[in-house]
Amino acid sequence: MTLFPNVLEVARKLIRERVGENETVIDATMGNGNDTLFLAQLVGEKGRVIAYDIQPLAMEKTRQRLEREGVLQRVQLQLASHEEMANLDVSAAAIMFNLGYLPGGDKAITTQAASTVRAIEAGLKILRPGGIMTVMIYWGHPAGQVEKEAVEAYCQTLSQLDYLVLKYQYINQQNQAPFLLAIERRPVI
Repeated sequence: MTLFPNVLEVARKLIRERVGENETVIDATMGNGNDTLFLAQLVGEKGRVIAYDIQPLAMEKTRQRLEREGVLQRVQLQLASHEEMANLDVSAAAIMFNLGYLPGGDKAITTQAASTVRAIEAGLKILRPGGIMTVMIYWGHPAGQVEKEAVEAYCQTLSQLDYLVLKYQYINQQNQAPFLLAIERRPVI
């Protein structure tokens, strides 16, 4: 018997299906470097990952992890808000968000609704046609509840002519189980 894949597995599967070697991808919330490493391995030696976080601890943990795995040269680490994507002049194949707080870090430092919506909006402007953005929403804390509502409300305003938005969520879980929003930019026809 096989269980449904968890939300993180689904996010990675969706990205694997759309990203090839040598592409540019973005980790909007590097945290402990799990997604940054996944993306660096996915894009290969000539690919490029741009990773953001506002916490020096996150950046250092990620840098060490990438160094151990031999992929640091593929990654541009940015000690900055994910809103800074608005300043990029790239065409991104994928953008990953993991909202909430740094696991093992200060739980008082969390992603915030307003800046996250601005970052998603900035990311969608640089997402290439056929590209995908995944947004993991952890909403079991006060800031997460507000962020969840703001992000879902924003995504509901996206034109279906330009974007497809998927919500993958277990609906029979206790507490507030994390869920995934995946936004695909429709290919130009």
